[in-house]
Amino acid sequence: MNLFGVIGNRIAQAVIAPVVKNMKIEFPERIEGVDAFLSIPEILEQNGVSHPLIVTGPRIAKSEFFSAMIHNLDGEYTIFDKVEPDPKVSQVSEMVELYQKEGCDSFIAIGGGSNMDAAKAAAAGVTRPDKAISELGGLMKVGKPIPLFIAVPTTSGTGSETTVAAVVTDDKTGRKYAINDGVLCPKYAVLDPSLTVSLPPALTAQTGMDAMTHAVEAYLNEKYHTEETKELCEDAVSAIVEFLPRAYEDGSDMEAREEMLIASFKAGEAFTIACVGNVHAIAHTIGGLYHVPHGMANAVILPYVLEDYGEKIYPALARLSEVSGIKTDGSEKEKAKAFIERIKSMNEHMEIPTHFSQINEKDIPTMASWAAKEANPLYPCPKIYSREDFKKMIRKIRG
Repeated sequence: MNLFGVIGNRIAQAVIAPVVKNMKIEFPERIEGVDAFLSIPEILEQNGVSHPLIVTGPRIAKSEFFSAMIHNLDGEYTIFDKVEPDPKVSQVSEMVELYQKEGCDSFIAIGGGSNMDAAKAAAAGVTRPDKAISELGGLMKVGKPIPLFIAVPTTSGTGSETTVAAVVTDDKTGRKYAINDGVLCPKYAVLDPSLTVSLPPALTAQTGMDAMTHAVEAYLNEKYHTEETKELCEDAVSAIVEFLPRAYEDGSDMEAREEMLIASFKAGEAFTIACVGNVHAIAHTIGGLYHVPHGMANAVILPYVLEDYGEKIYPALARLSEVSGIKTDGSEKEKAKAFIERIKSMNEHMEIPTHFSQINEKDIPTMASWAAKEANPLYPCPKIYSREDFKKMIRKIRG
């Protein structure tokens, strides 16, 4: 990007920084432990609601724990169990209509990021019936409190249970965009490791590296840091380095599963304030056009972008290398490079690919345009990418 473009983006970020740092967000109350999901009826009663819309996908709807939860509910409830990966705006609108038709008064979102994002977008739609879902995309366009929202993650990676964002996909173009508003943060996050035990190794890997990407990108966005952000990122990265390989190798390792849930939550809390970066901007385009799982896209892209940033991020990566025990001696450059190599080795160990050869050359200009629109000027990345920079990186990722 030319000098004037960089200066313009940095000025915009200087204006945005105090806004994001001082956002009044009430992060979710964490309900933790094995069988924590059984406390949901009590949560509903305490908050004076009695007819939740339960949002999930078809696989979870057939699970034993879902049946147990439904059996444990006292009052009325309505189930929407058709959430698809990368939920489309049309499906969110369908959920809004169901909520209104059935007289629901709250939301319970169960599953991974797609389920929670769909439910949060629907909550935004319920709160703002005067606006189409597409009109709510961007920053702070909901503006009113949503109904009681309980998030129950069954993966350890998206962090959607603690964020203010809901990512949806435009039906016509396939472009992903986010609805961002502090009111979308769930009131409760039920972190029950027993619900993640059945997660297959591949999904464990992809969602775990999604959390890693959240933590690393938020860590590099120093302009938006609060007092807590840095510590949250360091805690999350340290836990993921230690416990993700264990969860991948042994899905029944309850300690690893619980630590990964907490790491995902912390990474989500961090990037809610500090934002993500160019990795996510590219990953969203690949997911939207090629239906690549978001966590896998992030995992593949992350080391490429970190290497491209070069020496300007060596101090930060060196610190992450130290706190996570990857390399604690040597120069900053050596420790930083060791951190990137660990990302690569974790990907290789968990059979995550190194390239996306399916990317079509004719799509790259569109992808670069979408990525630049998402990243600039909001994300205070170490290096601001122009459309040309995004094109070069996408071609590198394609291989």
